[in-house]
Amino acid sequence: MTRFRLPSSISVAALITLLGSVPLAAQGGFWWLVPVVPAAVMIWAWRSGTDVNERGLRVRALLGSRIVLWSQVAELRPDGPKQVVAVLTDGSALTLAAVRPADLPALVKAAGQSLATA
Repeated sequence: MTRFRLPSSISVAALITLLGSVPLAAQGGFWWLVPVVPAAVMIWAWRSGTDVNERGLRVRALLGSRIVLWSQVAELRPDGPKQVVAVLTDGSALTLAAVRPADLPALVKAAGQSLATA
């Protein structure tokens, strides 16, 4: 299995922000809500990504994940300079979290396939 994840620097920056917000949250009132945002960002950055194996791929987000079998994938294509999209056989598109266009050869290799060239 190959895992594609966001850079760990995002989690570290969110952790530093979370620690810095604790004195503000200690003031009471609605200030206790301030650390919720960096905590959510930290968990999202730690959890989100795409796992790929011979059976399919699993796209993970903050609160859930979606498993897609390779038989459901019609095409993998870049969507701009920083994203890759899996076009599914039902016509919908699924953005692959943490996968960049430069990662496409590694993704296809993890799927047990070879990269088609046109």
